[in-house]
Amino acid sequence: MYITFSTINYIRWTENNDWVIASILIRLFAYVFMLLSLNRESSLKDFILHPISEGANLLANWVIVSMVFVLVMAVLLSQYIPVVPKTISQYHLFGWELNKWGFTLLAITLFYVSKSLVSYLFYMSINEGDRWTRLVFVSTKFYFILSLIIMIINIVHYYFGIDHGIVLRYYWFFAVFVFVFKLFFYGFNKNSILPEDWYYKILYICTLQIIPIGVLWRLLFL
Repeated sequence: MYITFSTINYIRWTENNDWVIASILIRLFAYVFMLLSLNRESSLKDFILHPISEGANLLANWVIVSMVFVLVMAVLLSQYIPVVPKTISQYHLFGWELNKWGFTLLAITLFYVSKSLVSYLFYMSINEGDRWTRLVFVSTKFYFILSLIIMIINIVHYYFGIDHGIVLRYYWFFAVFVFVFKLFFYGFNKNSILPEDWYYKILYICTLQIIPIGVLWRLLFL
């Protein structure tokens, strides 16, 4: 009678997530620069509570906050992208091709650039350019706070050993809450950032808030 023993060596690769911390630190430095240099050494509280009459470097603040938000969102969402579409992965630049993070970053960037451009044209077409300026001011503060929250979520997501499949449902609840809150925040904001006429309000919410989310979802996950 022969007894045989078989051993199988399993190699467990330790995931290196140092790039997450490095990317977050770079974005925090960008915010520090924005507060100290572009906003007259404002504190976090001062920046959030500044009225629009005291808003300085509005466009520069908006660009920096938008870039940081897009980057932190790409870090989080790229973990759930099933695969890079072949229509994208077939293209190479000097032998390099987009990975999931690069594809997510590209998709979200195109999404927000297109959405911002169409929103601007929409406001200009209805002769409400002043409300567009107020919209930029308010949305900068909204996405500034949201980006800080997502930075914290990224740290928890990558470093606290949570089950990414289980926590996904909480991400969905959080995303729905943020989206609904944003609609009410925009709609009842004291700065009157939405178009004056009710039908333009509905048109803006449906075509520039709700429908684009479905397009981005279709691009990333289906």
